[in-house]
Amino acid sequence: MFINTKGLVLREASYRDSSKILTILTSDEGKLTASVRGAKRKNSRLAPCAQPLAFSDMTLLKNRDRWTLTEAQGIEFFTGLCEDITLLALGTYIAELLEAVSDEDSPVGGILPLGLNALYVLSEGKRAPELVKAAFELRLMCLAGFAPSLDACPVCGSRDVAAPQLDVVGGAALCGGCRSRRYDAGGEYAELDAQSLQAARYITRCEPKRVFSFALDGESLRKLADAVERYALTHLGRGFKSLDYYKKFDTRGILSI
Repeated sequence: MFINTKGLVLREASYRDSSKILTILTSDEGKLTASVRGAKRKNSRLAPCAQPLAFSDMTLLKNRDRWTLTEAQGIEFFTGLCEDITLLALGTYIAELLEAVSDEDSPVGGILPLGLNALYVLSEGKRAPELVKAAFELRLMCLAGFAPSLDACPVCGSRDVAAPQLDVVGGAALCGGCRSRRYDAGGEYAELDAQSLQAARYITRCEPKRVFSFALDGESLRKLADAVERYALTHLGRGFKSLDYYKKFDTRGILSI
């Protein structure tokens, strides 16, 4: 059986001498594992589309529950990421997150477009990497079924959450005072402020194409980034090597020893 679909390569692995095994997030079939014969040969017509973070029109053959990539035409390669090691590390982290929340042969609506949008914004330098990372992580958690409750404090019911903190495990934004009165002091909480809470609310509610269309910087962005990263890692129950690698670089792309 042949299918034609659009797909983003999330990961590659060598297979025999000249072939590859790809993990691909497709628009129609969800996450797939597909072999690509001869993809490591210099003259392979499929080589450009068999690289991580390549987005292509693909033809795939399914035989005995195994997929093979037979044809591909590149759509976007996000070349801006290849020019900056920090951006490339962050792009790889985005791919790892997409893989972590996707199931084999079971598409989840909105995940692929979100990933493509994040990679495009990073590649074109349209937003600060820290902002893109935080917005992507939070919106992805919403699509994966882990949307936090940010509308009002679950203790006092106020929408004007005072000294807001994110309950990283429970997934709720609550007032600092309410946390100290009603919540277990041994829990895990991340400090927010009015601006970072407003940005988080925007990310969870806005139209899909507008996820990265907001401004936040300074301490408010730092708090949002810290809270959202901790929330994502907690609910996914794992760490990511690409995130550890990304954090080794400073804002200028220089490796920190």
